Amino acid sequence: MEKAEFARRLADLRMNKGFSARDMSLSLGQSASYINNIENCVSFPSMTVFFYICDFLDITPKEFFDMETRSPAKMNELLAAAKYLDDVQLDSLILIAKGLKKQ
Repeated sequence: MEKAEFARRLADLRMNKGFSARDMSLSLGQSASYINNIENCVSFPSMTVFFYICDFLDITPKEFFDMETRSPAKMNELLAAAKYLDDVQLDSLILIAKGLKKQ
C-alpha cells in the first residue's frame, strides 16, 4: 500500500466513524494536527501509533488494509449481531444484502 493510499484509507475509515482529524489526533494523545498530517502525506505513523489507530477505529490491522471492505467496524457489528440468528433469519439477511448490492 502506497503512502497516499494509506492516507485515503485512514481518512475514509475516520470519517465513517464520525470523527474529525483533530478529535482523533487528540484521542490518540497526539498533537491536534497529527492525523491531518498523515492524511495529507506529510508524515506516517509509527507501528505503535498505527496499532492505536486501529484500536481507535475498532478494527484489526488486517481490516485496515482490506480495501474491499468500506466499513470494517460496521461489518464486525453486523457479524456479531448475525451470530445469534437461526438459518432462516440468516437466509433472509443474505437475500437483503444481495438485493442491496444490486442497487
